[in-house]
Amino acid sequence: MLAEIITIGDEILIGQIIDTNSTFIAQELNKIGISVFQITSVQDDRTHILNAFADAAKRVDVVLVTGGLGPTKDDVTKHTFCEYFNDHLVEDPAVLAHVEELFAKYINSTPISDINRKQALVPSKAEVLHNDNGTAPGMWMNQNGVIFVSMPGVPFEMKHLMKERVIPKLSALYKRPYIIHRTITTYGLGESAIANRIEAWEDALPSHIKLAYLPNLGKVRLRISAKGPEYSPLMESVDAECEKLYPMIHDIMLGLEDDESLEELIARLLTKKGLTLSTAESFTGGKIASTLTSIPGASKYFKGSVVSYATETKVSVLSVPQELVDAHSVVSAQVAGAMAKGVRKLMKTDFAIATTGNAGPSKGDSDAEVGTVFIAIEGEKIQLVQEFKMGSNRERIVEKSVNKAFELLQKEILKM
Repeated sequence: MLAEIITIGDEILIGQIIDTNSTFIAQELNKIGISVFQITSVQDDRTHILNAFADAAKRVDVVLVTGGLGPTKDDVTKHTFCEYFNDHLVEDPAVLAHVEELFAKYINSTPISDINRKQALVPSKAEVLHNDNGTAPGMWMNQNGVIFVSMPGVPFEMKHLMKERVIPKLSALYKRPYIIHRTITTYGLGESAIANRIEAWEDALPSHIKLAYLPNLGKVRLRISAKGPEYSPLMESVDAECEKLYPMIHDIMLGLEDDESLEELIARLLTKKGLTLSTAESFTGGKIASTLTSIPGASKYFKGSVVSYATETKVSVLSVPQELVDAHSVVSAQVAGAMAKGVRKLMKTDFAIATTGNAGPSKGDSDAEVGTVFIAIEGEKIQLVQEFKMGSNRERIVEKSVNKAFELLQKEILKM
């Protein structure tokens, strides 16, 4: 069974916002065995939308549309729906009552207007999908056996409608195949090297199981996908192939992505062992700390960070000896180690991570080439400092270094 996602809005096409809606919709559809055939973004333009609808109806069973449902003149989705389905707008009393209730309860500073009340206008042939979180309702329509679903573009409204209204209806309406994904995260080896290592295993995969390589800044994810009519045999075949694969990649395998990310694994390990962590970051600019503190409960193990971007901050706050900087430069193993030692002492933690490097575009306070980074892990019985060459792109240097820092820390925690 196939679906197409159509996002409507000039703001997507000019890069003003990122289309996260399509990602969420595709994930939810995949969970119930519906494959996304295509994702299309179109302007707030009647002709463009009509053409997209007609093209999608030729390809798929379900068309999911987001955006263009506001009350202002630039939102044309409802009117275009009417034209495509040869329909007209009518006022839905339940939607109108909901809109008026929302304004009375939550939007005290703005009185309701006739423009707001227009949100209650829906195509007469549409089944209205109640939107608990906003004024624009979802709409469900059927044209020659193809289901069209329209939802607001506001992400939290769309997500609620997908989970509470759309997915249950699709699940009840269609008999769907099972789709199983297992994504294995690896660190420390490139895509081509992994492919060479597991080539024989990959070539012998059954026809209903596919492998995809998903490389991303210091890590490679291996996604094993299978589709079939019966769940248990499908799961058994995936498990069997994974059991063959694991011994081939045991030294670079972090775990299953569906279980937890690397930073979540670190958080769990530190919490379980009652250990604490601090960071001293230079070129990573607090990215390690930000990633860790985005995980709920980080205060149990993460005590703080010093973003010592300038050399004088490394010296004055982290107590890195100036003579060490003078002798080895600010981008060096010696300075990275001193930064880790300094922040661990300052924060009184069991572990510390430190980063210093040259992310470019210029060399700054060091003669080190762009892409040269040093990552230090400091503990009571360990001081590990490693040098890496992370390329020449500034963003990639930072992201790869953050991933590598987590990889190094995880290995040290597991030794305890």
